[in-house]
Amino acid sequence: MKRTGILMVVSGFSGAGKGTLMKRLLERYDNYALSISMTTREPRPGEEHGKHYFFVDRNEFEGQIADDGLLEYAEYCGNYYGTPRAYVEKCMEEGRDVILEIEIQGALKIKDKFPDTVLVFVTPPDAGELKRRLTGRGTETEDVIRERLLRAVEEARGVENYDYIVVNDELDKCVEDIHGIVTASHCRVQKSIVRIEKISKELSDLSKGEEQ
Repeated sequence: MKRTGILMVVSGFSGAGKGTLMKRLLERYDNYALSISMTTREPRPGEEHGKHYFFVDRNEFEGQIADDGLLEYAEYCGNYYGTPRAYVEKCMEEGRDVILEIEIQGALKIKDKFPDTVLVFVTPPDAGELKRRLTGRGTETEDVIRERLLRAVEEARGVENYDYIVVNDELDKCVEDIHGIVTASHCRVQKSIVRIEKISKELSDLSKGEEQ
């Protein structure tokens, strides 16, 4: 029986290390695919269509909205950003587990549409460690760091609706934890209804044969 992929949405605090985790996960295992967002903003130097984003004009994006072609979308600073349904479903049909890295509100919208979606929230061990990581980047001022910490309070709202929380303390262990979640999700009853029905029918046929 063909294996279909799982959609996993990963969210977390800014500075929790989501990007590093996803990169390591894709390096270690070949069954994952990162979802590519669609946007109406102009490409930045070095960005490629179909690799970094699907770059489209506003009319095409709004056409996708009208046709229910997006799993979720939002508008920031005058530009649309969204997750194209066709790309995600194609990857899953090919048996790949799709990772989508977005914030909580978008994640919950996807969960409403697709209840089988696995929601994972990544967090550092504590607030002090989060501040140390933000400071350690050396690229942001104290005011920006303070804003990010305040934003983390907002980012935490809705975490109770997630399926799993993963603490990113040791990178390799965290990668294995996330991979374990996906592996276990493939064994959920909902993913195996067709298999169970097939086995039940076979057992029924076998029992009838023994009665004859």
